[in-house]
Amino acid sequence: MPEAGDRPDNGGRKEPPDYTVYRSRRGILSRLPTPDVSGLRDRFGRGGGSKKPPKPPGAPGEVPLWRRILKWVGIFALGWILLSLLTFALSAQIQKGKLADGVGKTLDGNPFMLVSPQTILVLGTDVRSGAFAGPSEAETENCIDAVTSGRPTDNNCKNGPYRSDTIMLIRAGRGTFRKLSIPRDTLAEVPGQGPQKINSAYASGGAKLAVRTVEGLLGLDVDQVAIIDFDGFRQFIDTIGGIDVDLPTDVCSSLSEGAFNLNLEEGENHLDGFQAITLARTRENSCGSGEFTGTDVERAQFQQLILDGIKGQLTSITSLPMNFIKGPLIGWNAPKAMVSSMGALTMPQLVISAAIGGGGTDLLKPSGSTAAGNLVVSAEECERAAKQLLGEKPPRQPNCPQS
Repeated sequence: MPEAGDRPDNGGRKEPPDYTVYRSRRGILSRLPTPDVSGLRDRFGRGGGSKKPPKPPGAPGEVPLWRRILKWVGIFALGWILLSLLTFALSAQIQKGKLADGVGKTLDGNPFMLVSPQTILVLGTDVRSGAFAGPSEAETENCIDAVTSGRPTDNNCKNGPYRSDTIMLIRAGRGTFRKLSIPRDTLAEVPGQGPQKINSAYASGGAKLAVRTVEGLLGLDVDQVAIIDFDGFRQFIDTIGGIDVDLPTDVCSSLSEGAFNLNLEEGENHLDGFQAITLARTRENSCGSGEFTGTDVERAQFQQLILDGIKGQLTSITSLPMNFIKGPLIGWNAPKAMVSSMGALTMPQLVISAAIGGGGTDLLKPSGSTAAGNLVVSAEECERAAKQLLGEKPPRQPNCPQS
């Protein structure tokens, strides 16, 4: 049957169309070379935007899978470290805000500890929360907050006045990290009160008076102050998995009406937070053997061993993987171990100085004692200890009273 457009005449054959086809002349631009777009077709796909087929593994230009995995692991690790540093800085700044008003005015520190060594006075009081006290020793929260912030003993404290059980100087910065412990019963000139046990300065004038007393005793300048918080210190030690201490003797003690007990042998011991705090407070030894007699000098040595144990746990190669995993938690809990004048900028420099610095430990050695139980230190010993701590002669003559 004939289709539309066919002419039925001529036996059903198709006739040429009734129009004329013309061919245009080649223009000037047509003589230019035509760009090859086949590469673009391969890249963006042919016919409807289909994707380029993936390269087989090992093809030239293909990034190996292990390198891509390593890249993302590195990005995650860097982010985790930055998060840990952020939590550390934030926590340090919060702790700095708790320091009593006026304490900072007595200090000579600056925020550049790594290049300018500074002297830090570390103070620990005997005020006790319910976690570290027997039934009759627990203090109120208001009293604990006042004492651990560096203020003089609050009149509302039940068991005050509270003195500084721990007195230690740390010299940190420019590759140095040296420690000097001062026995709490050392006789010192307390401004406005005359010669007394050095720990009494904290009870009557808080951290501010303690700073002035230590500066006068050794003839040096205190740049920063840090007040130990027992509970924060315990949490920090538990966060890093405890510490190892190498005891020179057996230690057996019972504190806080029997609430805390130690039975440690000479040599290497692993301590959790409560055990470390108990060792730092130990003054009496009930072991049948050993050289520990319970003096304040030995107590100061135990406190230095605890600091060495913390440094060892943080820098140990075997502990690094777990410390990395716990990074943000450690960063948050570490500054909570103390209320200090060092904030978000200075506190990290103290940690770096502790990790890379050297210099050892020292103890202010008494030459005798008075009838009142005060430990007397000679002028020569005060000057020696100050020079050993600073690495140079102290700026002022030490004032060590003899009676």
